[in-house]
Amino acid sequence: MKYPLLFTLFLLLTANLFAQDVTLTGKITDGAGNAVPFATVYISNTTKGTSANSDGSYILNLKAGQYEVQYRAIGYKQESRKIDLKENQIINITLKAEDYQIKEVTIRAGAEDPAYAIIRQAIKKRKTYLNEVNAYTCEVYIKGLQKLLAAPKKFLGIDMQKIARENGLDSNRTGIIYLSESQSKYSFIRPDKVHEEIISSKFSGSNRAFTFNRASDMQVNFYENLQTWDGLSNRPLISPIADNALSYYKYKYIGLAIENGETVNKIQVIPRNEHDPCFNGYIYIIEDSWRLQSLGLYITKKSSINFVDTLKVDQQFIPVTGNAWMPASLKFEFTGGFFGFKFGGYFISLYKDYDISPKLDRSQFAEVLRITKGVNKKDSAYWEQQRPIPLTAEEKTDYQKKAVLAAKRESKPYLDSLDKVNNKFSVGKFLLGGYSHRNRYDHEYYNFNSLISSVAYNTVEGLSLGYGGSFTKQIDSINNRYLRIYGKVRYGFSNKLFNATGGVTMPLGSTTLNLSGGSDVIDLNNREPITTFMNTAYTLLNRQNFEKLYQKQYASATLSKRIYGGWQASAGAEWANRKYLSNTTDYSFFHPKGHEFTSNNPLSLDVDVPLFADNQSFKLNVRTTYDFSNQYETYPTGKRYLPSKYPTIGISFTKAIKNVFSSDADYNLISADISKTDIPMGFYGKTSFYVAVGKFFNTKNISYPDYRQFAGNQVLFYQSGINKFMLLNYYQFSTGDKYLEGHLEHNFTGLLTNQIPILRNLKLQEIVDVNYLSTPTLKNYTELGVGFQTNVGLRVMYGTSFNNKVGGANQAIRIGVSF
Repeated sequence: MKYPLLFTLFLLLTANLFAQDVTLTGKITDGAGNAVPFATVYISNTTKGTSANSDGSYILNLKAGQYEVQYRAIGYKQESRKIDLKENQIINITLKAEDYQIKEVTIRAGAEDPAYAIIRQAIKKRKTYLNEVNAYTCEVYIKGLQKLLAAPKKFLGIDMQKIARENGLDSNRTGIIYLSESQSKYSFIRPDKVHEEIISSKFSGSNRAFTFNRASDMQVNFYENLQTWDGLSNRPLISPIADNALSYYKYKYIGLAIENGETVNKIQVIPRNEHDPCFNGYIYIIEDSWRLQSLGLYITKKSSINFVDTLKVDQQFIPVTGNAWMPASLKFEFTGGFFGFKFGGYFISLYKDYDISPKLDRSQFAEVLRITKGVNKKDSAYWEQQRPIPLTAEEKTDYQKKAVLAAKRESKPYLDSLDKVNNKFSVGKFLLGGYSHRNRYDHEYYNFNSLISSVAYNTVEGLSLGYGGSFTKQIDSINNRYLRIYGKVRYGFSNKLFNATGGVTMPLGSTTLNLSGGSDVIDLNNREPITTFMNTAYTLLNRQNFEKLYQKQYASATLSKRIYGGWQASAGAEWANRKYLSNTTDYSFFHPKGHEFTSNNPLSLDVDVPLFADNQSFKLNVRTTYDFSNQYETYPTGKRYLPSKYPTIGISFTKAIKNVFSSDADYNLISADISKTDIPMGFYGKTSFYVAVGKFFNTKNISYPDYRQFAGNQVLFYQSGINKFMLLNYYQFSTGDKYLEGHLEHNFTGLLTNQIPILRNLKLQEIVDVNYLSTPTLKNYTELGVGFQTNVGLRVMYGTSFNNKVGGANQAIRIGVSF
């Protein structure tokens, strides 16, 4: 029995020996000896492969055996090598520039370029290839790198040299500022269901952070008519083979080449208008099948892209099963700069092990992304084995140097020293920005408001000081939940009233509880349509006291919870004692002609009679919303639910109960609303809307503070938003009966202004607003607004209103902010 056992062990050992991985490495250069960065290396008739790094070096782990290895790069002639791989082997490759041959065609004066016939065939086949694969799974490796190429020594008074040193940059303030790698398992079901599980993540400079790389963010499909790259471009980008591409592109036939037995046509694409959202570059189309074989395109700031000056996209495809071709690699490369800073970088993704006939359960796609605990804890040995793109010397140094920095940054002495510096008190900071005291190691944070922002002026209180602060502590690191305690004191120097409020927000399992109470002076319009700062400015400088106030002493409790997916609900109870307040001062810096202060009663501006008698209320309210989606992302800290592509519906009910805690209020209110922002309308922009309807019933006793209020506006500057009016009086049209409110806004995202040279560089977005309100006392009030908005949310609008009840058309210029 002894020898058979030894023989068996010998077979197992030798089988394991021959089954182990061997490594194929090398460098890919061009005819001049220069590195060919990010060339792809694939095993013929498989989806197993890799990419060279930015220095042209590649590494590929394989089982021992015989292979045909293909080396490809856009613009170069493919090279193939048949190898018998028994041990680690080095194969250096020189790629020659592809020599594209012109078809033998009869050239006539004025004849159409041969590229157009090929493009028409590709457009005709676009939908076929768009829908060719109904579902698939694959593995994805993504690497991202961003470098600071130049930076000033100081920026807005900040010592950039110090920041550069603390972040591992060199003495010239240049170097890698972001380096990360990830491996994912990716699943897709047409038309838009995706699931991604990140199985490993490496982030230079942090042992705790997770990569920003997402396979779902790297999905680019030029068989789609439009490429919607939010953030990068306000407008969707037009594919060179979109249905209407011939209206936006010119094409030039460069020639053909034979690759793997296929005839590949190289076509240059040129925007007809360089300011349209179109690409420059080359696309490669296979003869007869008319599908994309690869592409090398770029877009510049002439097309009004944001953040970067130039963005290049390279994509290569490989046959998978039968006639289906899938992406083999995708690379984004970018450069940009602002205010003396220059940067550049890339993101590259490699795809392998496709299964285009997977058995997938649609119900599992509610989870869009999964990142489990430990995926960022893989050691260097793991990455040496799994990383398909070898690191450059610079990248190796960055990982090593920042690993030391990361260990230091996460230590208690370092965090304490950082807190000691940041927690230093200064009068200037206290006056302008407030004061914060942090204990990062214990996750405790104290925040105190700035003194300047706490000072206000109004005709009820005169000069007032409302100073507040908060304490926040993380009490659940697994689900990233916090305890927050907050409070504020307020004193009016003219009416001599002292008020104080406070509250606490805490998690109770999956429910959040908020308890608050105290006494405060607040806006009669609970929508707070005018800011305290703006009212102070108009009161002191223009002798117009728009804001109307009352005193509220209260105690409230609210429970909120996500029931399931996109279904959320809250319930609350509030007791309040409401007191009317009168003006106590009429001081202002200036007294413009025709401007006089009005009473604090918005319905009796000339005579300061009480708007309502002092009263108490006890109200119960419930609200539930649903957005028709249950999609979420899973992190080690818990779930994050994603915005829905569908509208959100909300239903609310409020019941004021008489005689409970001496309550006078006695009424019921039921309301419903539906809203959705940024509905994509393709090349023509995006639309947002909000519609609300409500009715009070069994109303036996109701006071003005209980009315349904609306977000009106009477000043030059206003808080823009989808449910805001531009010209409506703040208080006069609040209602205790029924109402219908509607808002519609369309953003053309630069469709028109991009055609005007003077406006083009401003990247203005055209806005059209329609606002509507109907109540028993205000019939069919309508506003129409047109204007422009910048990328940072600042907008200038011209608005006009139509309603005989408010004295005919009213018109004005409004400046809105939404940040």
